[in-house]
Amino acid sequence: MEEEHQIKRSLKTRHLSMIALGGSIGTGLFIASGSAIHTAGPGGSLIAYAVMGIMVYFLMTSLGEMATYLPLSGSFAAYATKYVDPALGFAMGWNYWFNWAITVAVEIVTAGVVMNFWLPHVPSWIFSIIVLVLIFLINYFSVSSYGETEYWLSMVKVLTVIFFLIVGFAMIFGIMTNHQPIGLRYFHYKNAPFVGGIPAIVSVFLVAGFSFQGTELVGITAGESETPEKSVPKAIHSTFWRILLFYILAIFVIACILPYTSKNLLGSDVTDITISPFTLVFKKIGLAAAASVMNAVILTAVLSSANSGLYASTRMLYSLSREGYAWKKLGKVNRRGIPVWALIATTVIALLTFLTDLFGKQFYSFLIAASGLSGFIAWLGIAISHLRFRRAFIKQGHSLDELPYHAAGFPFGPIFALVLCIIVICCQNVGAFIHWNWSEIAITYMSIPLVLILYLFYKIKYKTHLIPLDKVDLSRSTKGEKYESTDVNEDEALAEDKL
Repeated sequence: MEEEHQIKRSLKTRHLSMIALGGSIGTGLFIASGSAIHTAGPGGSLIAYAVMGIMVYFLMTSLGEMATYLPLSGSFAAYATKYVDPALGFAMGWNYWFNWAITVAVEIVTAGVVMNFWLPHVPSWIFSIIVLVLIFLINYFSVSSYGETEYWLSMVKVLTVIFFLIVGFAMIFGIMTNHQPIGLRYFHYKNAPFVGGIPAIVSVFLVAGFSFQGTELVGITAGESETPEKSVPKAIHSTFWRILLFYILAIFVIACILPYTSKNLLGSDVTDITISPFTLVFKKIGLAAAASVMNAVILTAVLSSANSGLYASTRMLYSLSREGYAWKKLGKVNRRGIPVWALIATTVIALLTFLTDLFGKQFYSFLIAASGLSGFIAWLGIAISHLRFRRAFIKQGHSLDELPYHAAGFPFGPIFALVLCIIVICCQNVGAFIHWNWSEIAITYMSIPLVLILYLFYKIKYKTHLIPLDKVDLSRSTKGEKYESTDVNEDEALAEDKL
């Protein structure tokens, strides 16, 4: 009889904190923040990012409450299964797996393009294959190798933002230039600080939402955390303030130094790092190698996203197998605690998606469009699951004192997240409805019918129903999922919490 190995709880608190932080600091901040300022002006972009940041905080505390009560790999799909409806868990799990598997392919393609900045004569696909092999090996060795890699990649991004803020404020106050302080002159430039009114702010919600996606990884990593009841709340709270601080201050600095009318802000693209708002600011202080430095940072962000994407999709596929939603073999774990078959399957899908970019651009674009709203749909599912979990918890006579961690602002938090996610999903491309452009509507909203098909397929086939509150399974276990303790010394754990 084949020995069944176990998932290992070996991710430390510092890993979880940096994973959640690094999951949000990437090309969304380094590149897309410029277009947000151009669209809604300085004031509008700040409001949009602040509101979205607050929503993400509530959402992550909702996930944190469930993840500390029942820490699982591929957590929120399992929560939807246990607390709402198995059909919803099935749809959410496959949707999220598909989203990250496609994201891995997108990021390795981007990595090849970024490398061409330095080596333009080498085919980009060579770099892409190297990156795919690299992140596969990182995820294959152990969960600790993933956590440690992500920790240092995220550290590079964090230090870049800190350096940017120091330089930016020095320019605003005239410390690093021979000219007068820049001050807030561009906040009153032409139609600033608010440009385009509420519709423009809503459109920036989309940009901000995509920028913040990845923070939910802390819920997936909870299943392999040494001390989830301590590390998950710590990661959520500390990460939220850092992310909100970094994003708000970074956008404030960009808006102060660059006028919102700048064409460079409108045209920011990862294929042209020279017009990243970060690059433009660094050039203003005379940093000759600004483009090269930021290209290296963008490469770090892309590698981090690809690494996290492979981890997240692998754990979700593993969870789907454990819940009976996927081939049983995909739930097998090797002696190092890695669901190796799920890892191989996800890597193969990412590779096939990458090959469509080389040989079938149209199909590649179709796959990207199909995963476009998947992150927001996952957030929607988290909010619904938490509302059901808390109601069932009270309905069955439990006390909130039994919960290791309490979500902030319940029930306002998950309801606010639910409403805002629906607004963002519906307003993804309002212009397509105004002009009745069916091809644009189909491409933009493709994720929604795909999720509905998955949901209805399972519901009709297995005749599932919304689980009554008094029948919701609140046991702290799931189907066959096992964990292996890393035998952490109490003194070491205490020292880790202080870091």
